[in-house]
Amino acid sequence: MAKIDRITVDKILDATNIVDVVSDFVSLKKRGSSYLGLCPFHNERTPSFSVSPSRGIFKCFSCGKAGTAVSFLMDLENMNYTEALKWLARKYNIEVKERELTSEEKEADAARERMFAANEFALRHFEETLANTEDGRAIGLAYFRERGISDAMIKRFHLGYALDRPDDLYKKAIAAGFTEKHLTETGLAIKTDRGTMYDRFKGRVIYPVHSLSGRVVAFGGRTLRKEKTVAKYVNSPESLIYSKSRELYGMYQARTAIAKKKDCILVEGYMDVISMHQAGVENVVASSGTSLTEGQIRMIKRFADSVTLIYDSDAAGIKASLRGINMLIAAGLSLRVVLLPEGDDPDSFAQNHSSGEVEAYLEEHRQDLIGFKVEVLMKDAGNDPRARTEAINDILQTIAIIPDVVEQSLYLDECARKVGVDAATLSAQLKRFVAKNAEAAYNKRQADKARESISDITEHGTGAAPEMPPVEPPADMAEAQAVTAAVASPDSQTQVSHAVYLAEEEVIKYVLRRGLLYMCDVYRGEGDEEPVPMTVVSYVEAEFANDDICFSYPPFAEIWKQALWLRDSVWPAEWAERERELLEQRATALALGREDIRNRGVDMDTIEKLENALTERLDKEFNEGVDNFASSFVRKHLLRSDDRSLTDLVAKLTSDNVVLSRMYPRVDPRADACRKLPLAVNTLKSVLLKEKLQKLTAELDKPHSNEEAMALMLEYRKLKDISMEFDKYTGEIVIMP
Repeated sequence: MAKIDRITVDKILDATNIVDVVSDFVSLKKRGSSYLGLCPFHNERTPSFSVSPSRGIFKCFSCGKAGTAVSFLMDLENMNYTEALKWLARKYNIEVKERELTSEEKEADAARERMFAANEFALRHFEETLANTEDGRAIGLAYFRERGISDAMIKRFHLGYALDRPDDLYKKAIAAGFTEKHLTETGLAIKTDRGTMYDRFKGRVIYPVHSLSGRVVAFGGRTLRKEKTVAKYVNSPESLIYSKSRELYGMYQARTAIAKKKDCILVEGYMDVISMHQAGVENVVASSGTSLTEGQIRMIKRFADSVTLIYDSDAAGIKASLRGINMLIAAGLSLRVVLLPEGDDPDSFAQNHSSGEVEAYLEEHRQDLIGFKVEVLMKDAGNDPRARTEAINDILQTIAIIPDVVEQSLYLDECARKVGVDAATLSAQLKRFVAKNAEAAYNKRQADKARESISDITEHGTGAAPEMPPVEPPADMAEAQAVTAAVASPDSQTQVSHAVYLAEEEVIKYVLRRGLLYMCDVYRGEGDEEPVPMTVVSYVEAEFANDDICFSYPPFAEIWKQALWLRDSVWPAEWAERERELLEQRATALALGREDIRNRGVDMDTIEKLENALTERLDKEFNEGVDNFASSFVRKHLLRSDDRSLTDLVAKLTSDNVVLSRMYPRVDPRADACRKLPLAVNTLKSVLLKEKLQKLTAELDKPHSNEEAMALMLEYRKLKDISMEFDKYTGEIVIMP
């Protein structure tokens, strides 16, 4: 196995548009200079997931998740770094050049890669068996033909067949170089207590399950035998690459149609999905006979605003399904229901009607969920008062989950009218259910916060940059001294107080956001004739050197080390090239502009005024180009690092100004740096002084000789005087976490 070389990585990242990538998984809408959508990493009703094309990062302002296009794929699709890059390379048709991985890298990638490889081999084997073996055509293909499935759908859904032999796949996979472990990890083969191996899916037609990105994560197999002792369906077990609660059958094939229609049609089985797609209704997925999970609902909501549930006329099945749909409503999805004619299910209905007839029926027979639920439950309750009460309470509990209070009110009136109970009575009961839901939600939030706080303190050995707990910013820095959140490096026992973390964070944000932006000229000593340009990084470096301080929070220290290296090693050559490009662009624009002005046939005074205005505009554009390149230089390079924890942290630290840019007027970057960076640096110094004073105070409480006590007191007074001077300078500064 090989690793992609740096040149190819840069080419891939240069071609990557994060909006294009995220849009393959999340429905986005443009908002100003950014794009908004529903976060795929947690369940939410109001979009708080922002994607910034100019910065190449995403940020959820609800759950705090942030990163680049690469980390987005790694988290969402359970890919490693190399897999995510290859996915992007395929998307942008870039040839991948690789180098050999180290033994450690090979070991880390092997587990997941061997499972995907085994599944891919099995997929091709099942397809080949269906198309090119006698039993495959006579049994498997004949079954699909009997069910009315076309060759196009067989190819679209990669349907297959497994021969009714104990170890057909196992033997061929072993011959192809796979091991027993590869096959048991994925569940393709099972090992008996006697140590023999047999194929899980033998004698079954095969339905592969794809992830959103199109990788095969699991299989479903249906037996064609009639014996009742044989399970009708068997499925791949949960594994490193497959979580049943996160997948919906057909979502890979349906996602484009769902995003276009903003509606997801939900059915039960594999054949329901395939037949509906064949009938031209492609926004269809299946829960595969299981109750919907939060993960599946989040997946639906990435692409759709509404869900259409299709039911056959089986009353028992309808009532069982109605019990599991409250999560869809709680997620803010609009629900509609279609009841098929008696004797039909989605598969048979789609097979027996044309595409236009299926679409027309769905459109004409859609009804809102509450009305449908009232009809089904009240009909079943009959005239039994107790059963009617239970049914009404069940309906009200569903209405109570609806987020929109106006919609709640409308459904309450409809329910009152249909069940024959006074609306005021139902309203009182509804308020009790709403209050109960609010209390449960509050308790859940508190429990989640408690778990997060515990996790923040205990998870420092994982190697990832720890999140700061969601603590409100203190009223002043003195109060923050008392807060000592454990933010130790995984490889160090160094403890960093919350106050120091916040102060260092503000400085490191300027390093990332303004980087090598020119601030001013400085003279190194008396009589110097040549000034030295001072950048943001140079300013911080000089201030830290003057007071012999450094970043104490290890991830910030790593960013700082990388920033200094970029300035000294990478910046000179890249800046020279960028300056040349900007100057060429300015010269070309100036020549074309002057030619256009002189072709207008105006007098010389007007020509001079227009040329002066042109020169002024081009100078401004040149300076803005210089400032933008210098400001973003450190951030852009660090976002390309293959260190996942580093890129995620950089994305988080630079994502909040994506929102600020929509809320406030644009600020001049140089003026912003010159005004706020010195305050941020001096605030950090003030915090460090206060911590030294605290340590001295604690030391003074211990027994000392007169000489030692006097020396400590003098040191204390000296630091106290300096601290008071800093307080005068930084008193109005509030550092937000």
